[in-house]
Amino acid sequence: MPSVSTVNPDAPALLVQLSDSHLFAEADGTLLGMNTRESLQRVIERVRVQHPRVDLMLATGDLSQDGTLASYQRFRDMTRQIDAPARWIPGNHDEPHIMLQAAEHSDFLEPVVDIGNWRIILLDSAVPGSVPGYLQGAQLQLLAQALSEAPGRHHLVCFHHHPVSIGCAWMEPIGLRNPEALFAVLDRFPQVRAVLWGHVHQEIDSERNGVRLLASPSTCIQFAPGSEDFNVSDQAPGYRWLRLHADGWLETGVERVQGFEFTVDYGSNGY
Repeated sequence: MPSVSTVNPDAPALLVQLSDSHLFAEADGTLLGMNTRESLQRVIERVRVQHPRVDLMLATGDLSQDGTLASYQRFRDMTRQIDAPARWIPGNHDEPHIMLQAAEHSDFLEPVVDIGNWRIILLDSAVPGSVPGYLQGAQLQLLAQALSEAPGRHHLVCFHHHPVSIGCAWMEPIGLRNPEALFAVLDRFPQVRAVLWGHVHQEIDSERNGVRLLASPSTCIQFAPGSEDFNVSDQAPGYRWLRLHADGWLETGVERVQGFEFTVDYGSNGY
C-alpha cells in the first residue's frame, strides 16, 4: 500500500486541501470574471507562508475548467511550489482521461495512501457528461476493501460531490446521487473519522454518527452559503488544512487569501 513517510509516525500529519481551481489552458482564463490561475497562485502563497512543511496535498476535483492537458500541466507545475506528495481526484468539470495523461509517472491518482496512523481513501464520484455525482459499484468496493484491510488505522474518505444537504437549494440536485450507498459502507466501520469533499465552493463542518463532514472553499470563486439560487459570495479564495493526530483526533481549519478584491461578472464565462 502506498504510504507517505513522516519524520515521526506518532507526530501529527499535516494535509492541505486545494479544491475547485477551475484552471484554463490560457494563463488569462477567467471564471465569472476571476482569473483562476492568479487566485490559485495567491492561495499557494498563503499555504507556503502558513505551512512551510506539508505532508500531503489533496486536490479534490475540478482542477480544470476546460479539461485541457495544458490546464492540468499548469496545475501540476503550480502546485509543485508546495513541497509535498500530492493526490488528485476528478470533479464534474474534469476530463479523467486527460487528467490521467497529466498524472503520468506520478502517484497523483493512487486512491489509497497511508500516512502516520491514518489511511486516506480517495474516491471518484464524477460521472462523464453529468454535473451530479455517483459512486459506482467499483468505487464502493474499493472503499469497503480499503477500510476492512486497515481496522487499526483512522480513516479519512475523500471525493468531489457533497453527500448531504448543505442548505443551498440550487445545489441540492447536483450533489452525490447515491449517498445512502456511501453511508451504508461507512456505517460498518467505526474507524472512519471524517469525510472530505469539494464541489460546493464553501466551508462546511458538521457531523454524522460521530464522523466529521467537511467541505472547503474553492481556490477561485466562492458560492454564497444558504442561497436559493446560484449566487457568488464576496469571500476570498481559500484552502483547508487538516492535522491528523495518531490517536484519531482531527484538527482542521480554513484559511483565505488576505486583501483579495473581486467583483463577480455574471455575464462572463459561467460556472
